[in-house]
Amino acid sequence: MTSNIFYGWVVAACAFTILFLTYGAQYSFGVFVPAMLDDLGWTRASLGSVFSLYTVVYTSLSVVSGRLTDTLGPRRVIGIGALLLGAGLILTSQISAPWQMFFCYSLVAALGMSTAYIPCNMTVVRWFVQQRGRALGLASAGASCGFLFTPLLAGYLISVTDWRTALLLLGFVLLILISFVARFMISGPEEIGEHPDGDKTKLELAHMSDSAAQIGLSFQESARTKTFWIFQLAFIVTMLSLTVPFVHLVGHAQDIGIVGVRATLAISFIGLFSLIGSVVLGTLSDSLGRKTTMLIAATTQVVAFVLFLLADGVFTLYCGAAAFGFFYGGFASLFPALVGDLFGRAHAGAIGGVIFGVGGILGGWGPAIAGYLRDVHANFQLAFTCCAVSAALSVVLIGLLPRVSLYDTHTVTND
Repeated sequence: MTSNIFYGWVVAACAFTILFLTYGAQYSFGVFVPAMLDDLGWTRASLGSVFSLYTVVYTSLSVVSGRLTDTLGPRRVIGIGALLLGAGLILTSQISAPWQMFFCYSLVAALGMSTAYIPCNMTVVRWFVQQRGRALGLASAGASCGFLFTPLLAGYLISVTDWRTALLLLGFVLLILISFVARFMISGPEEIGEHPDGDKTKLELAHMSDSAAQIGLSFQESARTKTFWIFQLAFIVTMLSLTVPFVHLVGHAQDIGIVGVRATLAISFIGLFSLIGSVVLGTLSDSLGRKTTMLIAATTQVVAFVLFLLADGVFTLYCGAAAFGFFYGGFASLFPALVGDLFGRAHAGAIGGVIFGVGGILGGWGPAIAGYLRDVHANFQLAFTCCAVSAALSVVLIGLLPRVSLYDTHTVTND
């Protein structure tokens, strides 16, 4: 393993690739929805429920995948997930009844997806302390790039074939590539005789003020702090609106007269600015602080939903998509970084998995609720109003988190 390149950056690159593949596929779902509605004759609420249940299952099972990542290592966990996610998408391409969609996508594919975000990001957390925000920003940029390219590719494949063939191809690609990349995910620097950030001297200088980052609180210890519960509630509230645009933004664009590629392009705008948000806010958080950058991201989400409500053409819609993407990219990189800062490296998978999982169980029904409100009111105005309120509440809750700086994580035990 001797190399001039710190292996942590190889791990971050592998995480980038896995998140590119998994989240690119996940957030192409909204591109498939119109074609599936035409073919199957189902309602938006039914497909929204499929995605909501999928979200609840994959986020809730992050509780398990996070703990398994701490004990078994990411290679095994992500490798098994690749098989399940690929098989789930392949099976979904052949469905003809609602129960089949729920089983193949909301259960099997969701089982596979649960091994992506938490195992990848919490593994990166283990490799970095001083450059944690930058490393996670780069890793999370994989999901952002997936948003940018995969929906356009999916839309193209659907237009030249059909939604079933496009989904079948996507499933095979994910199964093969993720299985290969997972082999290079090493659980932490200690496994190969390295130190976080690849610099023993810097870590030793930080020892007195960063004992939690090296040893880490257990889940039981973290759960006894006020910070943990504020963080958990903030994540639940954020999840209520987090996935709604990915499922319904194309439908909203069609409602206001934007169709075809111009409608699909809104998802790619989210991907482009998510890439910018993950890299910029992730890197900036190493110096500006996680709480401040998280507040910037959360405030941008409120702006995004207000713009969606005001949109009557492509310019305002794309501005809203850009704002939402900037928020999402920043949030995706800052969440695991903040878990590592507050509670340490040792049990980051278990702690982050619980926060992510509980947030998904309670907050992942946003797309189903939004789809129902669209079916009842014939537009997304009320749905996006509720999302804006939820986003505003998340700003308030994040504001209640302690303003900790890097290497000051031990203070949360005194809450």
